[in-house]
Amino acid sequence: MSQFAATPHSVVRVSAIQVPDAPVVLSTASVYPEKTPVAFEIAAQLGYDGVEVMVTSEPMSQDIDMLRRLSDYHRVPILAVHAPCLIFTQRVWGRDPWGKLVRSKEMAEALGAHTIVVHPAFRWQRDYAKEFDTGIQRMQEETDVIFAVENMYPVRMRDREVVPYAPGWNPVERDYPDVTLDLSHTAMSGSDAMDMAKRLGGRLSHVHLADGVGGQNLDEHLIPGRGNQPCAELLEHLAVSGYEGQLVLEVNTRKSVDREARRLELAEALAFTRLHFAGPPREAEDRRERVSMRRRPSDAPPRVFSVASDGTIVSQS
Repeated sequence: MSQFAATPHSVVRVSAIQVPDAPVVLSTASVYPEKTPVAFEIAAQLGYDGVEVMVTSEPMSQDIDMLRRLSDYHRVPILAVHAPCLIFTQRVWGRDPWGKLVRSKEMAEALGAHTIVVHPAFRWQRDYAKEFDTGIQRMQEETDVIFAVENMYPVRMRDREVVPYAPGWNPVERDYPDVTLDLSHTAMSGSDAMDMAKRLGGRLSHVHLADGVGGQNLDEHLIPGRGNQPCAELLEHLAVSGYEGQLVLEVNTRKSVDREARRLELAEALAFTRLHFAGPPREAEDRRERVSMRRRPSDAPPRVFSVASDGTIVSQS
């Protein structure tokens, strides 16, 4: 008989890393100036969990049938729709802002998307701004799709600050049941992104993950890790706090010299998100201990890694 046969096995409980279920999503805006189909192609190649469609003047972004075909062909679900409420999409789907939201709702329902991203009203849209809070609530009661109001920012002009949004640029201060937190916009507004996330609590249902430096009236949408926003800290916080919304990479790749360079940029963004959006099993210890364990010391060197063409991390320090 083996000398080991009578020895009882000792059981060691290992606290393994657990990746939460929240999907990591690619915004079609992230491939601009290329078109919507490229976003589906890259999302499928790199392993994103889905796509957020930014509705723009590009006909493909407005065509429900074509979007469904792209989703089916690449086997990448459409998880969110960004309503055409930007300055440069003012004429998309007409000039009536409520009509735009109705069309966005119809698109989301038809495609099986879970979320509609909407910006606060512009000040010059007086009737819309006056009714925005109650109107969003009314529309939410008519559908299971979530309307997530996004944080925006004031604009600094010489020695004064101009707020182009009404009833306000900061949805944390309003009563919206669902909010999108955009970290490029927190850079623009000089806001504390971590404080906003914690104050929102369960109302935080959608994240536009990007980075920025701010200070120049530029909405930069940098690859996470290239600015001064707490992208890694936020992801780690969400990983241990039970976040169940979507993490959307809405980044600027306009300076990419070609398709391959753009793909590598988006692979880096995905790798960064996967790397930091992980934590120990939630039952292993209480939340305070988990946050303490995963918080990096202030003097720790930055994490640096390289991404291969297939989206895998090839080196890390």
